Amino acid sequence: MNNNKEFTPRIVAFLCNWCGYAGADLAGVSRFQYPPTVRIIRVMCSGRVQPSFILRSLKNGADGVLVCGCHIGDCHYISGNEYAEKRFKKTQEIIKLMGIDPKRIRLEWVSAAEGMKFANLIRDFTNQIKELGPFNK
Repeated sequence: MNNNKEFTPRIVAFLCNWCGYAGADLAGVSRFQYPPTVRIIRVMCSGRVQPSFILRSLKNGADGVLVCGCHIGDCHYISGNEYAEKRFKKTQEIIKLMGIDPKRIRLEWVSAAEGMKFANLIRDFTNQIKELGPFNK
């Protein structure tokens, strides 16, 4: 547990264009407050996020990585989010083998209408990463 209150996590978030990114946009236009700890990368589908994207983010200085996609059954590409979920589970296994705490990565479903959920998610994940402390490669 890290008690350093000065630590500001760096979080990379891969957001699907249709839901996760639209949810983040709604949070912004609705002026829902959340910490400025996240750097957003828009992808067309959460199914596009490969394990190498997550590992490279950590290697290049991220303290945590978030992947957001459409809710199961609502994917604009039919089953891309189901594919993302399978890939994410494999990624968790890989990082465990590497000795990285799997709490540093997270997969969430956020719809375009869930701006408040997105803001709460960023607050929650930021606090989780603060508890873990900085990621040391």
